[in-house]
Amino acid sequence: MNLDGWTLALQTINVLVLLWLLSRFLFTPVAKILAARRQTADDLLTAAREARRQAEQERQAAHEANAELASRREAALAEAEQAAQAARERLLKAAQVEAEAARTQAEQALARRQRESQARLEAQARTLAVDIARQLLERLPDEVRVAGFIDGLVEGVRTLAPERRRRLAEAADRLHLTAPRDPVEAELERCRVALGEVLERPVTLSVAVDPALLAGLELEGAGLLVRNSLRADLSRLTDALNHADNPA
Repeated sequence: MNLDGWTLALQTINVLVLLWLLSRFLFTPVAKILAARRQTADDLLTAAREARRQAEQERQAAHEANAELASRREAALAEAEQAAQAARERLLKAAQVEAEAARTQAEQALARRQRESQARLEAQARTLAVDIARQLLERLPDEVRVAGFIDGLVEGVRTLAPERRRRLAEAADRLHLTAPRDPVEAELERCRVALGEVLERPVTLSVAVDPALLAGLELEGAGLLVRNSLRADLSRLTDALNHADNPA
C-alpha cells in the first residue's frame, strides 16, 4: 500500500479528531463518573468509620453506664443490708430491754406480793397473839383486874411532868376514873387516898365501866389521860410490833 502525504495527514487528523471526541465525550465523563463514585465510596467509608467510631463510643458509654449502674446497685444493696442489720440490732436491743424491764417488773411484783403476803400473815399473827392474850387476861380474878393496877396508875401520875401534874391537881375535884368493872368502895377509897397524896389535895372521882379495858384503870382530867390497863398495854404492844415490821 502506498501512502502519500495527504492520506497520512488525513488519517492523522481523523485520529486526532477521534481522540478529541473520545476525550470529550467518553474519557472525561467516565473519569468524572469514576471520580464521583470514588468520592462516594470515600464518603461511605468515612461515614462508616464515623458510624463505627460513634458505635464504639456508644458501646463504651453503655459499658461504663452498666458498670456504674452495677456499682450503684452493689452500693445500694450494701447500704440496704447495713440498714437492715442496724434495724435488726435495734429491734433485738429493744426486745432485750423490754424483756429485762418485764422481768424486773415481774420480780418486783413478786417481791411486793411476797412482802404483802408476809405482812398480812404477820399482822394476822399479831392480831391472833393479842386476841389470845386478851382472852387469857379476861380470866383474871375480878379483884386483880382493879386493885392490882392502882399502884401503877398512881405511879403514872407521879411520873408526869410537873406542869402536867399541876394541871391534873387543879382538876382533882372532877377527875374521871374508868375501870373494867364497878370498883368496890375499898378500891375507890384506896384510889382517892393514893391520888390525893400524889396530887397533894383531896380527890373526887367519877367512875365509868369499860370492859374493853380487860384489867386496869385509866384516869382522865384537865385534858390529860393516864393509862394503866391491859388494853393500853396490848395497844402499845401492837404498835411496837407494827413499828418493828415497818420501821420509818
